[in-house]
Amino acid sequence: MKYRRMGSLDWEVSALGFGCMRLPTKKVDGIDVIDEEEAIKMIRYAIDNGINYFDTAFPYHNETSEIVVGKALQDGYREKIKLVTKLPMWKIEQREDFDKFLNTQLGKLQTNYVDIYLFHGLNKQTFELVKKYKLIEKMEDAKELGKIRHIGFSFHDSYDVFKDIIDYYNWDMAQIQWNFVDYNTQATTKGLEYATSKGIAVVVMEPIKGGKLATITKEIEEIIENAPVKRTAANWALQYVWNHPGVSVALSGMSAFDQVKENIESANNSGINTLNQEELKIISEMALRFKKKSIIPCTICLYCQPCPSEVNIPQNFRLLNELLWTENKDELFSKYDSLAKSEEELKTMEDNGNASLCVQCGECLEKCPQMIDIPNELEKVHSVLGERKEISEVYKLFLKSLPKYTLSRTLQAIHVK
Repeated sequence: MKYRRMGSLDWEVSALGFGCMRLPTKKVDGIDVIDEEEAIKMIRYAIDNGINYFDTAFPYHNETSEIVVGKALQDGYREKIKLVTKLPMWKIEQREDFDKFLNTQLGKLQTNYVDIYLFHGLNKQTFELVKKYKLIEKMEDAKELGKIRHIGFSFHDSYDVFKDIIDYYNWDMAQIQWNFVDYNTQATTKGLEYATSKGIAVVVMEPIKGGKLATITKEIEEIIENAPVKRTAANWALQYVWNHPGVSVALSGMSAFDQVKENIESANNSGINTLNQEELKIISEMALRFKKKSIIPCTICLYCQPCPSEVNIPQNFRLLNELLWTENKDELFSKYDSLAKSEEELKTMEDNGNASLCVQCGECLEKCPQMIDIPNELEKVHSVLGERKEISEVYKLFLKSLPKYTLSRTLQAIHVK
């Protein structure tokens, strides 16, 4: 395993971190639950093979991820790793909630402390809660009590908001979404480099964009096949992130044992500033094609679930996005039609409704880290998949041509100097 500096902290961290948001699941009484035996096996294998950074959070897997991680870290495994979890900012209604959640999470994790405690999903709105309830002081109090060792935040908003948050406090780390498609959105490459200039460790989430950058189309397959270096699509995406000297950890939400093995091998072959100009050109070509085939920037994080109207929001978005990737459109229409379309059908298909069941309540809007206008997008989904309208008619997209960026400009934009 390759190790890197964790910002200005006095420890080194594995290049690959284990994100515990997408642990393997199985059906129990028709409900998806974590496959504990498989998850524990994967986590311990990862530790045995050098991964020393594990990231979880209060809401993951319907609030059960921390419990399973806690079980996996028994038998001496806790002492081998750095453990990170997050304060659920959307649930904070008063200052005292900080202690309630932290103590609950420590209990679930079966540990006396976490190595880093994060404000979860900070944006302009939730950062105001940090200031209103003086939650940084609560973080510092917990640090003095030995319940947490370092203080950080995860982030979903614009560069300007990110810079304001970075400048507000002497943070130990910041977690951002960054990959070869999202290099100029949210915190952006500029924000990444601004944070590292201050000695703040930067942890990258969604390096493969929720698995999207591992998806193969004929165009992407052709690019990969013709590349002088043989890598999978997922490996290309991870190498891009590890190439940047400011990245301490690339988090991967691994849901299968094979993914753990493959990503460990990728990490073992990673390095800072190791991609040459030809490899960066290949990545730029892939980036252009992925952008062409993206409508809704959903990463299937499941934060929006469950929906009060039982709409399976991520599944609806996934089907629409796949419409641009597949030649078998009838199959996607059939999958959409198989989702529940009425309250009667929901009785046997709980939380698996199609987009037509959305009542525009807006409860999902605060939960989405990608800041997607979910009700509006669901309406479009039904127009395309339910009413069979043309995507170009609904989205006003010109799908047959790419924006007229030159390859050199794109390469310059995503090249890590």
